[in-house]
Amino acid sequence: MNRGYRYEEIASADRALLDHLARHAHSDRATWAERIAAGEVSVDGKRATADAKVRAGQTIAWEKPPWEEPSADLTYAVLYEDDSLLAVDKPAGLPTLPGGGFLEHTLLAVVQARTPGAIPMHRLGRGTSGVVLFTKDAETASAVQRAWTDVEKIYRALVVGTPALGVIDVPIGLVPDRIVGQLYAASASGKKARSHVTGVRNSIVEVRIETGRPHQIRIHLAAAGNPLVGDPLYGVGGIRAEGSTARPGDVGYHLHAWKLALAHPRTHERIAIEAPLPDSLR
Repeated sequence: MNRGYRYEEIASADRALLDHLARHAHSDRATWAERIAAGEVSVDGKRATADAKVRAGQTIAWEKPPWEEPSADLTYAVLYEDDSLLAVDKPAGLPTLPGGGFLEHTLLAVVQARTPGAIPMHRLGRGTSGVVLFTKDAETASAVQRAWTDVEKIYRALVVGTPALGVIDVPIGLVPDRIVGQLYAASASGKKARSHVTGVRNSIVEVRIETGRPHQIRIHLAAAGNPLVGDPLYGVGGIRAEGSTARPGDVGYHLHAWKLALAHPRTHERIAIEAPLPDSLR
């Protein structure tokens, strides 16, 4: 069991409390009514009632009780560290950030237990392993964010079939989805996304991404006709595979953030960081 979670927000308009809470897509009105009845919701520090009204500027808090999180590998390796930066090797199966029932079983939580205040500069999908870069202070974080488009990011992946090599320029955006409501996928109306794919051996490819759209490599390789081996979600075309009921965080695919290179935000020296390859991608 974890320690539970307290979520706070400020009401932006006058409305019924249930109307305000129901704006959160993860729970319906009946569920929020049950939480209010259980004493989990307060307004300005006072226990709320189901018929309560809230005014703009009031603080609404939800005390989510402790729950048993899904298991995950909580070990990680330090790949690079100095006074400003920390790069670690995330294991597959460990979420980078809270979500989907994960709170303390996340890379963020275990890294911050060792290095309080560490700030993740990007995220990897739960099933993706490899390099994740953190900064140790807000000033460094701002400098890295400003230069993020110049950071080189190279992945390795295991795909189905004979891989199509070259540049993939398929836009990625949210599309309607029968399982999760909306899903990032290949979409003509999506945002620009570009990946460069080169062959390594047989069905192993190396992918350098210019953009960082959600699930970009999974979507792009599938859009090119080569979904990742074991991907329960994305099929040929870069959309939900026929018959799939998977969610974006489901694991099973082979994808590794192998290399990350950037100009150090303080010394401006180019540094390159590598995470050892798993056996399936050597």
